[in-house]
Amino acid sequence: VLGESESMPDDHPICRGHDFQNSENNTVDSIVASMLNMGFQATNLGRAVEEIRRMRKWRLSDVPWKEGDDDALKDPEIRKNVRARIFLAYTSNQISCGQREVVKFLTQNKMVDVIVTTAGGIEEDIIKCFEHTYMGDFKLSGKALRKKGINRIGNLLVPNKNYCKFEDWVAPLISRMHDEQDARWADQARELVAAAESGSTDDDEDAPSKRPFAITPSEFIARLGKEIDHDESVLHWAYKNDIPVFCPALTDGSIGDMIYFHSYKRPGFVLDVARDIRRINDLAVRSHATGQIIIGGGLAKHHTCNANLMRNGANFSVYVNTGHEFDGSDGGASPDEAISWGKIRIDAEPVKVCADATIAFPLIVSQTFAKDMEEWKERTQDCVCWLEDAS
Repeated sequence: VLGESESMPDDHPICRGHDFQNSENNTVDSIVASMLNMGFQATNLGRAVEEIRRMRKWRLSDVPWKEGDDDALKDPEIRKNVRARIFLAYTSNQISCGQREVVKFLTQNKMVDVIVTTAGGIEEDIIKCFEHTYMGDFKLSGKALRKKGINRIGNLLVPNKNYCKFEDWVAPLISRMHDEQDARWADQARELVAAAESGSTDDDEDAPSKRPFAITPSEFIARLGKEIDHDESVLHWAYKNDIPVFCPALTDGSIGDMIYFHSYKRPGFVLDVARDIRRINDLAVRSHATGQIIIGGGLAKHHTCNANLMRNGANFSVYVNTGHEFDGSDGGASPDEAISWGKIRIDAEPVKVCADATIAFPLIVSQTFAKDMEEWKERTQDCVCWLEDAS
């Protein structure tokens, strides 16, 4: 019944889990290290750790200079100080839950370069600066909670008053930003009239007609981070460390509600999404290598992958989600599907961990970013992701 087996190579990995009985080191480090050869999603988690280590370790000096390359990149000393730009993307539930503290650690210590999230990933961060999110249960009655003014996110509970406090804080800020926009428009209008009367041209890059007329969603988000000034906030640390946070669907939540209400009191407030798509795409294109760590699916995942498509794909990629590809959704799409689109490079070794990110991602971070925090800061102090960034 069973045919003869071919012999496995002597150096082929053997499936084996952590030996609690005989190990002298039953720590998280040793357990996660053993997952690489445990099988199933434990192995993928171990591979994700290895992939993130590679993206963080990469330097342009790993790639030999060849004829036709930029002469400015020929110097080995320059090449060893060019690293990969790291994109971190996550869905809003990662901020609603305790993963917020993990993401805050990464932004506080400037271990990622670009963030992409959804509207809830913005507002839930600010809301938690005012009020707590509480533990609940997946089986609590929606009808009963509605009568109590309590919202359920999985097994988490968020009272209505949390959103009310957020709205009380953000509404005046939107009005102030609207005032600033109108003042800027008035100044630019006067400058345009003066330029027309003097016969000057638009050749100057600082010409009034070439300056932005409206703020972008990422600038709006940076303003939230500046104004909240709270050490527990992801956006606060992103602002302080000059990490751009992109949210192309910023209006898909409470912020959108507030902009909607504001528009009836005072129409005319504008957010410029065109400049943001140029900004994130340029960050990908102007990188000698990129890595993307994507938690969850949907908009955050696609927006990050699409930016990397502009440079023919990311060099390093880790997905952590529970999506399946049988329905053709982008959220469930495998890294191999992304390769077909050019979102991930053909020669990359991407990893997808099919698991709840609240379990997987803290373990991954414990073996990567948290392992060498101070050493990372020292190693990357003089590094850039694009040569022109050094000037």
